[in-house]
Amino acid sequence: MDQDQNYGVPFGNTPNNWQQPETQDFRDVKNQSMQYMNYHVIGQMSDGSQVEGIIEDVDDEGVTMLVPENIEADERIFGGYGGYGRRRFRRFRRRRFPFNFFVFPFFFPFPYYY
Repeated sequence: MDQDQNYGVPFGNTPNNWQQPETQDFRDVKNQSMQYMNYHVIGQMSDGSQVEGIIEDVDDEGVTMLVPENIEADERIFGGYGGYGRRRFRRFRRRRFPFNFFVFPFFFPFPYYY
């Protein structure tokens, strides 16, 4: 038998910039998060949950997002229901997520309906 036969293993055909699959996934998350920088997005987490927020910063280890938090106003301060229903506010907290917390599809823009 000839020693040059690879039996389906493409040793000579691999590109020079080929990465391991887990490294490639982290690069894809980083590229997509840089694409959606300063956008309101929904991120798909590896445990199946979703996180909503604004991508503020991206570096080599992870993503910093401003994640919204709903706050209800105290009824005593604002005089109860006042005709407009219950007053609510939204505050954004800064949270840090490593790249391995996200799975495909990593981020997609928040659906604003006009």
